Amino acid sequence: MIAAMIALIPVKTLARMKSRLADTLDGAARIRLMRDTLRHTIGAIQQSGGVESIFVVTRDLQVAGWAEDWGAQPLGETREGLGLNESLEEARRQLAGRYPDAGALLVVPGDLGWLQPEDVSGMATLLAGAPRKAPAVVIAPDRRGEGTNALLLQPPGIIPFCFGRGSANAHAQQALARGALVRWYHSSSTSLDVDEPEDLRLYRAAPYVW
Repeated sequence: MIAAMIALIPVKTLARMKSRLADTLDGAARIRLMRDTLRHTIGAIQQSGGVESIFVVTRDLQVAGWAEDWGAQPLGETREGLGLNESLEEARRQLAGRYPDAGALLVVPGDLGWLQPEDVSGMATLLAGAPRKAPAVVIAPDRRGEGTNALLLQPPGIIPFCFGRGSANAHAQQALARGALVRWYHSSSTSLDVDEPEDLRLYRAAPYVW
């Protein structure tokens, strides 16, 4: 396993999260869903045994409290109105000062309700298979093959963040442009992020239990 791997989990404020499920779930149900999937995501990363520290990037004080209760560390944004990629870039800069010797950075959204500890170790194994200390990027795409549901970077600052529509290929292109190796990680348990009503149906139909 890679030494000093750090994890970032970005989470929106409760007032903004899961808006695409508003016609399916009321506000309280969306908050419960986010709480359940975030707790699962943190637990899966912890149980992988290969991550030194887990940070939940959020402006929401309640989410920050959940993170602390579950053994992660909240990392607040210093400015309002940041988009996802800007928020992650800011968090990465903060961590660079605190963990200058970090070997790799794992970024996982907080709504991977099927994430397994073996996914984290599996991505790390792909990274460990690269030549020693060679720049490398591991991408776990969503079930449509378009978005990025997990991203592992060696070193942590090798590429800019490109989360959003078409981010899987965007991250790969950024890596190739910088001479980094690209590895793809495919797993049913990393493929589902619960954003759309169809995602919710799948999540409810076959939740992973461990």
